[in-house]
Amino acid sequence: MSSTEVALRSFRKLHGRNPEVIASAPGRLDLLNTHQDYKGLPVVGVAINLRCYVSVSEARATPKSRVGSLNLKGEGHAWLDEFDAAKPTLKGGGWFGDYVRAAVRALLNAGYSVPQFNALIHSEVPIASGLSSSAALLVSLIKALTTLAGANPSPREMAELAYIAEHDVLGVPCGRLDQYTSAYGGVVLVKTKPPYGAERLPFNEGVYVASVTPVKHSTASIHPARQVEIEEGLKALLKQPLPEGLRRRLGLKYWEPDWASLSEEELTPYLSRIPETPRKRILYTVRAHASTTLALRAMRGEEVGLGDALDTFGERALRYAIKAVGVADDLRSAPSKLPPFITVAAAMNHQHALLRDLYEVSTPEIEAVIKASLEAGAAGSKISGAGFGGAIVSLTTNEETASKVTKACIELGKETCLKSMKLKISDGVKTHSIKR
Repeated sequence: MSSTEVALRSFRKLHGRNPEVIASAPGRLDLLNTHQDYKGLPVVGVAINLRCYVSVSEARATPKSRVGSLNLKGEGHAWLDEFDAAKPTLKGGGWFGDYVRAAVRALLNAGYSVPQFNALIHSEVPIASGLSSSAALLVSLIKALTTLAGANPSPREMAELAYIAEHDVLGVPCGRLDQYTSAYGGVVLVKTKPPYGAERLPFNEGVYVASVTPVKHSTASIHPARQVEIEEGLKALLKQPLPEGLRRRLGLKYWEPDWASLSEEELTPYLSRIPETPRKRILYTVRAHASTTLALRAMRGEEVGLGDALDTFGERALRYAIKAVGVADDLRSAPSKLPPFITVAAAMNHQHALLRDLYEVSTPEIEAVIKASLEAGAAGSKISGAGFGGAIVSLTTNEETASKVTKACIELGKETCLKSMKLKISDGVKTHSIKR
């Protein structure tokens, strides 16, 4: 049975009638520049063919809206929520219905009409796995409710509404990667400084694998800690006698510096004088962005020179990518111009090392999955999401290699890897026809 059929039949069973709208939005893989969207730096996501389906109809005979979650019902948790859509107050305590209420509040604040409604949530995206289940829910819900009200917001408008619901209403310290990737679909460059937006990238190579660890992460606990550490580093930097041009591009809050214009070379003399932990967080920021800038050239179809790639990514990151593709036996015989696939895979390997060593968000389980993935033939592999658990994304050359990677990860055992799956690039948010 297809997911739309599950959504239709389950809605009818719960609410006693057919839905008027079924909308879905994809989860995402966090491909490049992890932990950078909340700093205003561009990030790259991949929409995947695991989707969240939201079915809705207008509730004409009741003063309350009623929402059910099939996923929570299946896990034996509280799964029904009722509230007044005209006054959507939050319950708190991690209540699932607060995501629905936050979306309604964001819509109302933006001037949209939201009637009382019945809804059912059915998601293929594992919760708290690093695959952005919350953004898939918010984007699909906003699409369903605006369609029900006769509106047709753009992908950018839906992404921004979903971001406002999660960041401003719920208070989750997230960036815009998840919501924009889910709304737009494909491989997406998300621009996280005003005017916010997204660019579909013409990079459709390889087969992706997502491997999920048993440790569930929490963006709400990870992001604030790293943000405070960055601010400690910025404060220490600004106490030094800096060149005026550099001082103007810094700031006291993590989002204030013009990070894209800062180079490691100009920061190095001053970073050596600040505490180790803040220094690592700032070094991560500038190095990850530099590697993303080079990878974006490749994703737009440009060949990257071997020398530039070595300087940016290092030998180890490149060695795995070159070996997986089979263009050379070692770096000495590698081509002077690298194909885009190798550059992107090497950027993934390099950025994982930065996340592990400078941002310190890895775990033994994550490292075991990374090692197994690369040894099974993945060209690139890194944390997808905030870290300390969740998912690992790997890029492989073909279906056969992707199958080897999933097998190797599953063989690690459920205490290390709960599941590993091949994934395809997916469309963004959309509605589905309803068979009566």
